Amino acid sequence: MENSLTLNKKKSVWKRIKSNVSSYVMIAPFGIFFILFWMIPVIGAIVLSFTSFNMLELPVFIGLGNYERMLLEDDVFFTVLKNTIVFAVITGPLGYILSFFFAWLINDMGRILRPLFTFFFYAPTLAGATYMVWTFLFSNNQYGFLNGTLMNLGLISEPVKWLSDQTIVMYVIIVVQLWLSLGTGFLAFIAGFQSMDKSLFEAGAIDGVRNRWQELRYITIPQMAPQLMFSAVMQISATFAVGDIIMALAGSPTTNYAADVLVTYMKDLSTVRFELGYACTVATFLFILMIVLNNIITTVLRKYSTD
Repeated sequence: MENSLTLNKKKSVWKRIKSNVSSYVMIAPFGIFFILFWMIPVIGAIVLSFTSFNMLELPVFIGLGNYERMLLEDDVFFTVLKNTIVFAVITGPLGYILSFFFAWLINDMGRILRPLFTFFFYAPTLAGATYMVWTFLFSNNQYGFLNGTLMNLGLISEPVKWLSDQTIVMYVIIVVQLWLSLGTGFLAFIAGFQSMDKSLFEAGAIDGVRNRWQELRYITIPQMAPQLMFSAVMQISATFAVGDIIMALAGSPTTNYAADVLVTYMKDLSTVRFELGYACTVATFLFILMIVLNNIITTVLRKYSTD
Protein backbone atom coordinates (compact mmCIF):
# COMPACT_ATOMS: atom_id res chain seq x y z
CA MET A 1 0.00 0.00 0.00
CA GLU A 2 2.80 2.41 0.96
CA ASN A 3 4.72 1.57 -2.22
CA SER A 4 1.69 2.34 -4.38
CA LEU A 5 1.17 5.68 -2.60
CA THR A 6 4.82 6.60 -3.10
CA LEU A 7 4.59 5.64 -6.77
CA ASN A 8 1.47 7.75 -7.21
CA LYS A 9 3.16 10.73 -5.58
CA LYS A 10 6.15 10.39 -7.90
CA LYS A 11 3.87 10.21 -10.92
CA SER A 12 1.99 13.26 -9.69
CA VAL A 13 5.24 15.19 -9.26
CA TRP A 14 6.48 14.26 -12.73
CA LYS A 15 3.09 15.14 -14.18
CA ARG A 16 3.25 18.62 -12.63
CA ILE A 17 6.81 19.08 -13.88
CA LYS A 18 5.86 18.09 -17.44
CA SER A 19 2.88 20.41 -17.42
CA ASN A 20 5.07 23.34 -16.33
CA VAL A 21 8.16 22.72 -18.44
CA SER A 22 8.06 26.21 -19.95
CA SER A 23 8.08 27.79 -16.50
CA TYR A 24 11.06 25.72 -15.40
CA VAL A 25 12.93 26.64 -18.58
CA MET A 26 12.33 30.35 -17.90
CA ILE A 27 13.60 30.19 -14.32
CA ALA A 28 16.51 27.89 -15.23
CA PRO A 29 19.03 30.75 -15.84
CA PHE A 30 18.33 32.23 -12.43
CA GLY A 31 18.42 28.77 -10.82
CA ILE A 32 21.79 28.00 -12.40
CA PHE A 33 23.15 31.41 -11.39
CA PHE A 34 21.83 30.92 -7.83
CA ILE A 35 23.46 27.51 -7.49
CA LEU A 36 26.80 28.48 -9.04
CA PHE A 37 27.31 31.86 -7.42
CA TRP A 38 25.42 31.53 -4.14
CA MET A 39 24.86 27.98 -2.93
CA ILE A 40 28.23 26.54 -3.93
CA PRO A 41 30.26 29.46 -2.49
CA VAL A 42 28.27 29.39 0.77
CA ILE A 43 28.68 25.64 1.17
CA GLY A 44 32.35 25.93 0.22
CA ALA A 45 32.92 28.66 2.81
CA ILE A 46 31.28 26.57 5.52
CA VAL A 47 33.46 23.58 4.64
CA LEU A 48 36.64 25.67 4.52
CA SER A 49 35.82 27.18 7.91
CA PHE A 50 36.86 23.85 9.44
CA THR A 51 40.25 23.93 7.73
CA SER A 52 43.58 25.74 7.77
CA PHE A 53 43.94 27.14 4.25
CA ASN A 54 46.37 29.78 3.00
CA MET A 55 45.50 29.56 -0.73
CA LEU A 56 49.00 28.27 -1.49
CA GLU A 57 48.65 24.79 0.01
CA LEU A 58 45.84 22.28 0.17
CA PRO A 59 43.34 22.81 3.02
CA VAL A 60 44.08 20.91 6.22
CA PHE A 61 41.12 19.85 8.36
CA ILE A 62 41.42 21.23 11.91
CA GLY A 63 37.86 20.70 13.17
CA LEU A 64 36.63 23.50 15.42
CA GLY A 65 40.06 25.10 15.75
CA ASN A 66 39.11 28.23 13.83
CA TYR A 67 35.93 28.69 15.86
CA GLU A 68 37.86 28.29 19.12
CA ARG A 69 40.36 30.89 17.93
CA MET A 70 37.58 33.26 16.89
CA LEU A 71 35.60 33.04 20.14
CA LEU A 72 38.41 32.56 22.68
CA GLU A 73 41.60 34.11 21.33
CA ASP A 74 40.90 36.78 18.71
CA ASP A 75 40.48 40.20 20.33
CA VAL A 76 40.22 41.89 16.94
CA PHE A 77 37.17 39.75 16.10
CA PHE A 78 35.27 41.10 19.11
CA THR A 79 36.29 44.65 18.20
CA VAL A 80 34.92 44.35 14.67
CA LEU A 81 31.86 42.46 15.94
CA LYS A 82 31.09 45.33 18.31
CA ASN A 83 31.57 47.80 15.45
CA THR A 84 29.28 45.74 13.23
CA ILE A 85 26.54 45.64 15.85
CA VAL A 86 26.80 49.37 16.59
CA PHE A 87 26.80 50.14 12.88
CA ALA A 88 23.79 47.87 12.27
CA VAL A 89 21.79 49.13 15.26
CA ILE A 90 22.20 52.76 14.18
CA THR A 91 22.14 52.69 10.38
CA GLY A 92 19.77 49.73 9.95
CA PRO A 93 16.61 50.97 11.72
CA LEU A 94 17.33 54.65 11.04
CA GLY A 95 17.99 54.07 7.34
CA TYR A 96 14.86 51.91 7.15
CA ILE A 97 12.71 54.58 8.80
CA LEU A 98 14.19 57.35 6.67
CA SER A 99 13.53 55.35 3.49
CA PHE A 100 9.89 54.86 4.48
CA PHE A 101 9.44 58.45 5.66
CA PHE A 102 10.86 60.06 2.51
CA ALA A 103 8.89 57.69 0.29
CA TRP A 104 5.75 58.64 2.22
CA LEU A 105 6.43 62.35 1.70
CA ILE A 106 7.31 61.97 -1.98
CA ASN A 107 4.17 59.93 -2.64
CA ASP A 108 1.98 63.02 -2.11
CA MET A 109 3.84 65.11 -4.66
CA GLY A 110 2.59 65.74 -8.17
CA ARG A 111 3.33 63.67 -11.25
CA ILE A 112 6.24 65.95 -12.17
CA LEU A 113 7.86 66.44 -8.78
CA ARG A 114 7.52 62.81 -7.64
CA PRO A 115 9.94 61.30 -10.22
CA LEU A 116 12.38 64.17 -9.74
CA PHE A 117 12.55 63.78 -5.97
CA THR A 118 12.69 59.99 -6.28
CA PHE A 119 15.73 60.31 -8.52
CA PHE A 120 17.25 62.91 -6.21
CA PHE A 121 17.06 60.60 -3.19
CA TYR A 122 18.03 57.44 -5.06
CA ALA A 123 20.90 59.00 -7.07
CA PRO A 124 23.55 58.58 -4.32
CA THR A 125 23.39 54.79 -4.69
CA LEU A 126 24.13 55.14 -8.42
CA ALA A 127 26.87 57.75 -8.37
CA GLY A 128 30.30 56.23 -8.91
CA ALA A 129 32.03 59.37 -7.62
CA THR A 130 30.21 59.30 -4.26
CA TYR A 131 33.24 58.15 -2.29
CA MET A 132 35.44 60.81 -3.92
CA VAL A 133 32.99 63.51 -2.84
CA TRP A 134 32.93 62.33 0.76
CA THR A 135 36.72 61.89 0.80
CA PHE A 136 37.06 65.53 -0.29
CA LEU A 137 34.56 66.69 2.33
CA PHE A 138 36.26 64.80 5.19
CA SER A 139 39.87 65.01 4.00
CA ASN A 140 42.34 64.89 6.88
CA ASN A 141 44.31 67.95 5.70
CA GLN A 142 43.50 71.64 5.50
CA TYR A 143 42.43 71.31 1.88
CA GLY A 144 39.38 69.23 2.77
CA PHE A 145 36.09 71.11 2.54
CA LEU A 146 35.05 70.64 6.16
CA ASN A 147 38.48 71.31 7.65
CA GLY A 148 39.03 74.32 5.40
CA THR A 149 35.64 75.79 6.29
CA LEU A 150 36.11 75.30 10.04
CA MET A 151 39.63 76.77 9.92
CA ASN A 152 38.47 79.81 7.94
CA LEU A 153 35.74 80.40 10.50
CA GLY A 154 38.31 80.16 13.29
CA LEU A 155 36.56 77.21 14.94
CA ILE A 156 39.64 74.96 14.77
CA SER A 157 43.35 75.77 14.56
CA GLU A 158 44.55 72.59 12.87
CA PRO A 159 42.93 69.99 10.60
CA VAL A 160 40.84 67.26 12.20
CA LYS A 161 41.78 63.71 11.18
CA TRP A 162 38.21 62.78 10.27
CA LEU A 163 39.13 59.53 8.48
CA SER A 164 42.01 58.33 10.65
CA ASP A 165 41.19 59.42 14.19
CA GLN A 166 39.85 56.29 15.87
CA THR A 167 37.46 58.32 18.03
CA ILE A 168 35.79 60.03 15.03
CA VAL A 169 36.01 57.80 11.97
CA MET A 170 33.11 55.52 12.94
CA TYR A 171 30.71 58.46 13.14
CA VAL A 172 31.80 59.70 9.71
CA ILE A 173 31.17 56.27 8.18
CA ILE A 174 27.72 56.13 9.81
CA VAL A 175 26.78 59.53 8.34
CA VAL A 176 27.86 58.46 4.86
CA GLN A 177 26.02 55.13 5.11
CA LEU A 178 22.81 56.86 6.17
CA TRP A 179 23.09 59.14 3.14
CA LEU A 180 23.52 56.08 0.93
CA SER A 181 20.77 54.03 2.58
CA LEU A 182 18.01 55.20 0.23
CA GLY A 183 18.45 52.34 -2.20
CA THR A 184 16.35 49.41 -3.36
CA GLY A 185 14.19 49.46 -0.24
CA PHE A 186 13.35 53.10 -0.87
CA LEU A 187 12.18 52.28 -4.41
CA ALA A 188 10.10 49.39 -3.04
CA PHE A 189 8.35 51.80 -0.68
CA ILE A 190 7.69 54.22 -3.56
CA ALA A 191 6.16 51.39 -5.59
CA GLY A 192 4.12 50.24 -2.61
CA PHE A 193 2.61 53.66 -2.03
CA GLN A 194 1.66 53.89 -5.70
CA SER A 195 -0.08 50.51 -5.68
CA MET A 196 -2.26 51.01 -2.61
CA ASP A 197 -6.03 50.68 -2.81
CA LYS A 198 -7.30 54.27 -2.64
CA SER A 199 -10.83 53.18 -1.76
CA LEU A 200 -9.61 52.05 1.66
CA PHE A 201 -8.74 55.63 2.55
CA GLU A 202 -12.27 56.71 1.70
CA ALA A 203 -13.65 53.88 3.80
CA GLY A 204 -11.30 54.83 6.63
CA ALA A 205 -12.53 58.43 6.57
CA ILE A 206 -16.09 57.17 6.92
CA ASP A 207 -15.08 54.84 9.78
CA GLY A 208 -13.41 57.59 11.80
CA VAL A 209 -9.84 57.96 10.52
CA ARG A 210 -9.24 61.71 10.98
CA ASN A 211 -5.56 62.46 10.28
CA ARG A 212 -2.51 61.30 8.34
CA TRP A 213 -0.99 59.41 11.27
CA GLN A 214 -4.11 57.31 11.72
CA GLU A 215 -4.11 56.62 7.98
CA LEU A 216 -0.49 55.53 8.23
CA ARG A 217 -1.13 53.23 11.19
CA TYR A 218 -4.42 51.60 10.19
CA ILE A 219 -4.45 51.75 6.38
CA THR A 220 -1.04 52.40 4.83
CA ILE A 221 1.24 50.08 6.81
CA PRO A 222 -1.06 47.00 6.64
CA GLN A 223 -1.26 47.38 2.86
CA MET A 224 2.51 47.62 2.54
CA ALA A 225 3.44 44.45 4.43
CA PRO A 226 5.28 42.90 1.42
CA GLN A 227 7.30 46.07 0.81
CA LEU A 228 8.07 46.42 4.50
CA MET A 229 9.47 42.89 4.68
CA PHE A 230 11.36 43.18 1.40
CA SER A 231 12.94 46.47 2.47
CA ALA A 232 13.82 45.03 5.87
CA VAL A 233 15.68 42.14 4.23
CA MET A 234 17.49 44.51 1.87
CA GLN A 235 18.39 46.86 4.72
CA ILE A 236 19.77 44.01 6.83
CA SER A 237 21.86 42.78 3.92
CA ALA A 238 23.16 46.28 3.14
CA THR A 239 23.94 47.03 6.78
CA PHE A 240 25.88 43.86 7.51
CA ALA A 241 27.54 43.69 4.10
CA VAL A 242 28.91 47.23 4.24
CA GLY A 243 32.62 47.28 3.55
CA ASP A 244 33.37 49.21 0.38
CA ILE A 245 32.46 52.51 2.05
CA ILE A 246 34.85 51.89 4.93
CA MET A 247 37.73 50.79 2.72
CA ALA A 248 37.22 53.66 0.27
CA LEU A 249 37.11 56.36 2.94
CA ALA A 250 39.24 55.11 5.82
CA GLY A 251 41.37 52.36 4.27
CA SER A 252 41.72 48.77 5.34
CA PRO A 253 42.32 48.13 8.11
CA THR A 254 41.32 51.37 9.80
CA THR A 255 43.28 52.81 12.71
CA ASN A 256 43.27 50.15 15.44
CA TYR A 257 40.27 48.59 13.65
CA ALA A 258 38.19 51.49 15.00
CA ALA A 259 35.74 51.42 12.07
CA ASP A 260 36.29 47.92 10.72
CA VAL A 261 33.36 45.52 10.55
CA LEU A 262 33.15 41.79 9.94
CA VAL A 263 33.22 42.19 6.15
CA THR A 264 36.39 44.30 6.10
CA TYR A 265 37.99 41.97 8.64
CA MET A 266 37.25 39.01 6.36
CA LYS A 267 38.89 40.81 3.45
CA ASP A 268 41.90 41.64 5.60
CA LEU A 269 42.24 38.01 6.64
CA SER A 270 41.84 36.61 3.14
CA THR A 271 43.64 39.11 0.90
CA VAL A 272 46.36 40.46 3.24
CA ARG A 273 47.09 37.66 5.69
CA PHE A 274 46.09 34.82 3.35
CA GLU A 275 44.21 33.03 6.17
CA LEU A 276 41.32 31.96 3.99
CA GLY A 277 40.17 29.17 6.30
CA TYR A 278 39.83 31.54 9.23
CA ALA A 279 38.22 34.18 6.99
CA CYS A 280 35.59 31.59 6.04
CA THR A 281 34.94 31.03 9.75
CA VAL A 282 34.18 34.72 10.22
CA ALA A 283 32.05 34.65 7.06
CA THR A 284 30.06 31.68 8.36
CA PHE A 285 29.45 33.49 11.65
CA LEU A 286 28.22 36.57 9.77
CA PHE A 287 26.00 34.41 7.55
CA ILE A 288 24.33 32.79 10.57
CA LEU A 289 23.95 36.16 12.30
CA MET A 290 22.21 37.66 9.27
CA ILE A 291 19.83 34.68 8.94
CA VAL A 292 18.86 34.89 12.63
CA LEU A 293 18.25 38.64 12.54
CA ASN A 294 16.38 38.40 9.25
CA ASN A 295 14.02 35.77 10.71
CA ILE A 296 13.43 37.83 13.85
CA ILE A 297 12.69 41.05 11.96
CA THR A 298 10.46 39.46 9.31
CA THR A 299 8.52 37.62 12.05
CA VAL A 300 7.94 40.87 13.93
CA LEU A 301 6.89 42.72 10.77
CA ARG A 302 4.58 39.90 9.69
CA LYS A 303 2.91 39.85 13.10
CA TYR A 304 2.58 43.63 13.15
CA SER A 305 1.12 43.84 9.65
CA THR A 306 -1.51 41.20 10.41
CA ASP A 307 -2.66 42.67 13.73
